[in-house]
Amino acid sequence: MTVVTRFAPSPTGFLHIGSARTALFNWLFARHYGGKFLLRIEDTDRARSTQEAIQAILDGMDWLGLHADEPPIFQSHLAARHASVAYELLEKGNAYKCYCTPEELESIRETARSEGRSPKYDGRCRNRQDDTRPFVVRLKSPQTGLTIIKDLVQGEVKVDNEQLDDMVLLRTDGTPTYMLSVVVDDYDMKITHVIRGDDHLTNAFRQTHIYKAMNWSVPAFAHIPLIHGADGAKLSKRHGALGIEAYRDMGLLPEALLNYLLRLGWSHGDDEIIPMLKAIEWFNLESIGKSAARFDFVKLNHINSHYLRETGDKALVKLIQPLLETKLGTALAPLHLERLLKGMPGLKTRAKTLLELADNALFYVHFISLDDKAKAQLTQESVDLLQGFIHILKTKEDWTERALEEAARTFSEEHKVGLGKLAQPARIALTGQAVSPSIFEIMAVLGREESLKRLQGTAK
Repeated sequence: MTVVTRFAPSPTGFLHIGSARTALFNWLFARHYGGKFLLRIEDTDRARSTQEAIQAILDGMDWLGLHADEPPIFQSHLAARHASVAYELLEKGNAYKCYCTPEELESIRETARSEGRSPKYDGRCRNRQDDTRPFVVRLKSPQTGLTIIKDLVQGEVKVDNEQLDDMVLLRTDGTPTYMLSVVVDDYDMKITHVIRGDDHLTNAFRQTHIYKAMNWSVPAFAHIPLIHGADGAKLSKRHGALGIEAYRDMGLLPEALLNYLLRLGWSHGDDEIIPMLKAIEWFNLESIGKSAARFDFVKLNHINSHYLRETGDKALVKLIQPLLETKLGTALAPLHLERLLKGMPGLKTRAKTLLELADNALFYVHFISLDDKAKAQLTQESVDLLQGFIHILKTKEDWTERALEEAARTFSEEHKVGLGKLAQPARIALTGQAVSPSIFEIMAVLGREESLKRLQGTAK
């Protein structure tokens, strides 16, 4: 059997973090077994589905690298096929026409509530004769016994069939319902494993009835617990329930976000950093936990900092270049890009996100004027030290990091001051910041002319 999974988002909003994790789990499961991963856009809610949301989903999947093995399928294009299955069920005697008006349906619900019963449809049209009135098509669901699902995450789950009503398959206007469309599409796409959030668990019972009514094989179900906020509450925007593009704009790397999402509810021993090749090798449904995972920005940023350090310097320069150009309002010159490349080893160990990295790197491409706080740190004593050090630097031909550090240490010893007394005002003069990589590394990257220019400009 070839494993076939699918990710089936509704384009009524952007690709949010929980959906991205569902996509990842489906993608990994298919890759682990050498199967197929498919994408289906469930755009049957025409009133709420937007082209903007569809594009955001496609862009988000592309940014994450979760590429489907076939072009995406749009559910709205398959409505005629879905409706044909409803009529096939009518012919089989496994569905029926329901002529109840909205008023009748409300009366049924009110009676049930008043009697302490679940307000579900009572099946009164099961044996009605054909009528000329408008109708919906309902599934003739089993009314006794149990429906049992052997869920690959939740274990064996069962429901008493008395609790389920005869759901609508086809509306009065002839359009299919979500429940019918999902089953038909999964069958036609030859989906073997339906991996989705556990908010769909109840749907699985109803969908199982459609499969059985059509005498189709029921796929394996795996319902994943949802993601909660760090406080245990349902995930909301304040916790991180944002569109994937928001995480990209925060300066996160896609491989870091994938690693973090993988560890939200799935584990492989104590491993925290799991590259995608290892994830494909190790992934299984048995290691998905049954309780909700908690979203934690601190841990996400920690993982992102790891991937920043592991990313090549040239790649990072390319990633932060547009951020810096946007900030400066101008294109970076080749000299600036060269500086960024030389300085990247010292920069990337100090940043958690690309935004931080770009901010920290700004001094390499643009002289940052000192603000009042920075100026306050430059005492007359520190300015005097800088002036003396500049005099020594002007005599230096060897402008390497090692030579510059030796010169600074010699100067500090001769003037009987700690190296920090000299380094901190030099750092402020060179970068406009109180924290930075080694000043000797910075001076080597900036070069002799630019370094002296910045030091002299501050030590006037």
